[in-house]
Amino acid sequence: MPCLFTLALLAAQTGPPAADRFARWEREIAAIEKRLTENPPPKGGVAFAGSSSIRLWDLKKSFPGRNVVNVGFGGSEIRDCTHFAPRILVPLEPKTIVFFAGDNDLADGRSPEQVRDDFRAFVAAVHGKLPGTKVLFVAVKPSPKRWALFERQKRANELVKADVAAGDRLGYVDVVPAMLGPDGKPIPDLFAKDQLHLSPKGYAVWAKLVTAALGD
Repeated sequence: MPCLFTLALLAAQTGPPAADRFARWEREIAAIEKRLTENPPPKGGVAFAGSSSIRLWDLKKSFPGRNVVNVGFGGSEIRDCTHFAPRILVPLEPKTIVFFAGDNDLADGRSPEQVRDDFRAFVAAVHGKLPGTKVLFVAVKPSPKRWALFERQKRANELVKADVAAGDRLGYVDVVPAMLGPDGKPIPDLFAKDQLHLSPKGYAVWAKLVTAALGD
């Protein structure tokens, strides 16, 4: 589907000029590159990429004994991850990428359709260099702080899930049901004090679901 991917790549480039948008991440990306150069992880592992919910995750605690590496950077959107994938993901040659982004995108005013298109662009960028790598999309999470966005989050998740079902080397980790209580709202204990990021209990929920999705 080359035409679809081309359109998705163009969609991912809309917004502020690239030089302005991506320059703000340069220091953090350079720090990630330095860390990976000084202590390179074995190739063929599991790379966790995306925004601050990934960056803050203690992967060694959640996935003991597994070859995992964290290249998340806080505040990022899907298009930011796509831009920097050649620098922080491709060199790792991971077997699987666990990807969480889209939460900040919707909060920044991007539509569910743009989130879907941006994810298509991310997949195209990854598979263009790493055709054998599987990409697991962790659903955009509900949270008390962004509860007003829940319907848009649901729509974005539905669109991405449909793409995943129709694609190759893709997976979908649905964290949403496990994060909602009997009242249908986010479970407070799963979140940090800011009511946006995850608490240790929240990460334990994610770890269980991601472990099942990894399957090995």
